[in-house]
Amino acid sequence: MMKLSIQSNKLVTILSLAGALVFTSFQALSATIDRGVDLNKFDHQGKKIYDAHDQTPQPYMSADSGDRNLATYYDRRQYPGSPPPIPHPVDLTFSGNETDCLSCHGEGGYSQEFGKFIPVTPHPENSLCYQCHAQVNTTEKFVETNWKSIVPPRLGRSFLSSSPPPIPHALQLRENCIACHTGPGAVVEIRVDHSARGNCRQCHVPAPQTAPLQEFARKP
Repeated sequence: MMKLSIQSNKLVTILSLAGALVFTSFQALSATIDRGVDLNKFDHQGKKIYDAHDQTPQPYMSADSGDRNLATYYDRRQYPGSPPPIPHPVDLTFSGNETDCLSCHGEGGYSQEFGKFIPVTPHPENSLCYQCHAQVNTTEKFVETNWKSIVPPRLGRSFLSSSPPPIPHALQLRENCIACHTGPGAVVEIRVDHSARGNCRQCHVPAPQTAPLQEFARKP
C-alpha cells in the first residue's frame, strides 16, 4: 500500500510539472505576441501558406486545366529561378500603376482575351513588377553568345517510395506554395493532388540541389 502511494505521488508531481511547463510556454508565447513580434516572418514567411490557403476557394485549388507544362515553364526562363518575361502585350494604361498586374495575377482566373488560365504570383506584396519582369520586344539576340542554362532541379528525389519529396528550389520569392502548385494555372507536372492540406512545409523541406546529397548511414 505504501509503494502504491509513493508511485501515485510521483505521478501527480510529473503531471504538475508538465502542466506548469505548458502554462509557462503559453505565457511566453502570449508575451511574444504582446511585444509586437511580426509572426509573418516566422519560418521564412511560412504564414503566407496559411493565409493563401484560407483565402483561395477550394474549387479553384483543385481545378485542372492541363495546359501549362514544365517545358513551356522553363522555355520562358533563362535559368531555373529567374523571373519570366511578360509573354503578352501590356496596355499603356498599365504603365502608370504596376499594381494593375495584380488585377489578373493576384487571384488568377480565366482570361477571355488569351483563352488561358492565369498563373498566380507567389509574391503579390512585391508590386514593382517591371523591376524583374520585362516585355519581350525581339526574339533576336543582341550579341551572339554560347550561354547554356543550368540544369533544372530534378523532381521527386524521395528517399523512400512513400516519403514526401523535398522542395528542390530556394524559398526566396516562392514562399507561397499554393500559387504555383495548385489551381488551373499551375504547371501540370508539379500540380499537387492534396491541395486541402495547407501546411506544405510540415512534410516537404527545402533541399536545393547545390551540393551532392550525402548518403545517410545509421550509427550502430
